[in-house]
Amino acid sequence: MTAMTPGSNIPLTAQRVAVDVTAPVRLDVSGLLLTADGKVRSDDDFIFYNQPSGPGVTYTSGGGTSPDSITVDTAAVPPGIEKIVVTASPDAEGQTFQGIEPTATIRGADDGSVLATFTPPQLGAETALVIIEVYLRNGAWKARAVGQGYANGLAGIATDFGVSVEEPAAPAAPAPASTVAAPAAPAPVATPPAPTTPPVDPRLAPPPPQAAAPAPAAAPAQGGGKINLDKGRVSLQKNQTVSLVKGGQPLLSQVKMGLGWEPAFRGKDIDLDASVIAYGPQRNHIDSCYFGKLSIVNGAIKHSGDNLTGEGGGDDEVIVVDLGRLPQEVTGLVFTVNSFSGQKFTEVAKAYCRLLDAATGEELVRFDLTNAEAQTGVMMAKLIKQFSGEWEMTAMGDFVKSRTVRGMVKPAASSL
Repeated sequence: MTAMTPGSNIPLTAQRVAVDVTAPVRLDVSGLLLTADGKVRSDDDFIFYNQPSGPGVTYTSGGGTSPDSITVDTAAVPPGIEKIVVTASPDAEGQTFQGIEPTATIRGADDGSVLATFTPPQLGAETALVIIEVYLRNGAWKARAVGQGYANGLAGIATDFGVSVEEPAAPAAPAPASTVAAPAAPAPVATPPAPTTPPVDPRLAPPPPQAAAPAPAAAPAQGGGKINLDKGRVSLQKNQTVSLVKGGQPLLSQVKMGLGWEPAFRGKDIDLDASVIAYGPQRNHIDSCYFGKLSIVNGAIKHSGDNLTGEGGGDDEVIVVDLGRLPQEVTGLVFTVNSFSGQKFTEVAKAYCRLLDAATGEELVRFDLTNAEAQTGVMMAKLIKQFSGEWEMTAMGDFVKSRTVRGMVKPAASSL
């Protein structure tokens, strides 16, 4: 049996696997069938207690005495579905996971053999989690520990993966266009034949928005215009550029982009996700490297895994880029940070990115984010390959309304 950590994965040795989710309180457990673009094909791909079965995926209630479970029959998963995510949320309305960390147990559905367990660490304000994903990679099925939290409940998960959520009949006040509301009463527990609109989980209701307090101002960065690395470490301000050339030679070795942050308020975790998006010469999206996809472009770009709190010294997440091994079609990289759980960057302090020589650990370039906006995404820096073959790094610090890397692909392309 394997005790998994966030971002780790295991090969599945059973064709049918069950993911049991337990906690000190009653949970609602769901499963979503996702295509390659990370979305459901329709609301029929949302499997939960009111819609307990789908192609290759079933939900089983524990009745309050046993764990709720999502079973995946990998042989019955339809073509085009590449991932099944297993989610959990407390049954009690508004309850967070603070102090009630759930445990997912992955087992063979036929013989009950335990393959792995996973308990997401240090949860706080999250009211829903993507806890485990079962995914197809190179023709083989695997399971990955995720543990990503949402502060706006199952509504955040459902809408992020493309499930439509109905609006209440008579809201007390008009909601912003980006807010997803839920029905006031649960749909009847029934299984109508071939429904065009599946029953809606009544818990898909986001909490009322809370105003975020401003973060303390950071010290301004120093540095001039576009320069190279000959004089040592370079500190950039927003929109400044450095050419990754040292001693007249382009830097084409392995580098690390370290990204870090701290909560703006003591005692409050901040759950951010660092990613890098790779583009071609026509600003065409090639791939994205993030907590759910830790290696892209044949391993030339790798992600260190997820940090759920932002606590502790040093870089929170690290992305390793082997500049010399990048395919010729990769000419632009944009490094982003997103708040998966919906926290705004006004709740973040000391956010930065820094480029290091992977061989020596020497810090080459640093950019400290000195302003904050009440958004959930920020483009921190970009690397652009020049016709000469050298790479240039430009500090960005541009904020975007997006909780996931998927929502950063278009604005990041526009920035190149």
